[in-house]
Amino acid sequence: MMNKVPRVAIVHDFLQSLGGAERVTLAISDIYPNAPIYTLTYDKKLDPWFGNRKIITSYLQWWSWLPAKFLLPFYAQAIESFNFDDFDIVISSSHSFAKNILTSPATTHISYIHSPMRYVWDAWHSYLAGQRASGLVKGVAINILHHLRIWDRLGVSRVDYFIANSKYVGQRIRKFYRRESQVIYPPVDTDKIQPSRDNEGYFIVISRLSQYKRVDLALQACQELGLPLVIIGTGEMERELRRQKAPTTSMLGWVDDEKKIQYLQRARALIFPGEEDFGIVPVEAQAAGKPVIAYRQGGVLETVVDEKTGFFFDEQTVDSLKKTLRLFLAKERDFNPDVITTHALAFSRQRFQAEIKQLVDKLLSIPSVIPAPPARPKPLA
Repeated sequence: MMNKVPRVAIVHDFLQSLGGAERVTLAISDIYPNAPIYTLTYDKKLDPWFGNRKIITSYLQWWSWLPAKFLLPFYAQAIESFNFDDFDIVISSSHSFAKNILTSPATTHISYIHSPMRYVWDAWHSYLAGQRASGLVKGVAINILHHLRIWDRLGVSRVDYFIANSKYVGQRIRKFYRRESQVIYPPVDTDKIQPSRDNEGYFIVISRLSQYKRVDLALQACQELGLPLVIIGTGEMERELRRQKAPTTSMLGWVDDEKKIQYLQRARALIFPGEEDFGIVPVEAQAAGKPVIAYRQGGVLETVVDEKTGFFFDEQTVDSLKKTLRLFLAKERDFNPDVITTHALAFSRQRFQAEIKQLVDKLLSIPSVIPAPPARPKPLA
């Protein structure tokens, strides 16, 4: 049993915006407030959340103003440049590079995986297809991604314990990394969201406006059914979506957490048309007592209960979503806001922190994560 106070470090891929992965890192940091946070690059706009933490960046911080795709060939070397010899426990919060850090045999590395790198593994074809580049540039990118796959697979052996943010991600870890993982669902600030029976009649989408989020499905389906829709979020698809929207659709861009919750509390239901590894927004909507209409894939299958806290649509098409929206309109009164809110409490921040601390405490009670070698056999007489 370790009697001294454990020396803990935290690693995150990039601290450039505040999303679900960054909220996980923040929740871990609140458990271990003295633990430094290592990250490839850091944006000062996150100071309201991370400004009181010790942030250690890589040498790529000098080049963080460049688009990420130009730094892609250097991330592997940069993440390996950090030195963790002074720590007993390192917890990486990783959707790309952070899990591939180098640690000594005396340091236990726990990696919380938001997702194996999609653009390196299962989504690399669509990633390349979405890049506006010449054949030569795409050829170079294919070569970089090939070497990243090899490096990423090698990095798996450096992790002592894997945590998956959902059973869905656990399956992907098993598929691509051939490792088992423990599922600890991400923290959702359910205690900050008061349930509400207010209903101003609009449906709501809260999402980064990227192609794979499929916000266009919600936009078109609601317009064809004449349903009011509020879209919160920004991203590269924003301009195109604004061109497509009808007067019944409101696009609010970025809003702070307080306003986001207020819009959720007054909504009719959340539409969640993308495929996510977990999806914090559906849990936030349920914490507010609102049903969720979601695409039947990914982590949302673990957070939404069909016909009790929401409905699923089976195909990522406008027609499939419209069919489910009609079903919801016919059965809307069957949903009980109290039941929906109670279900969301299982994903609280307090639960997440208790499970992380329990795992770390358990590992600290183990003398060594590497078993001692067997005794040498005595030479034969």
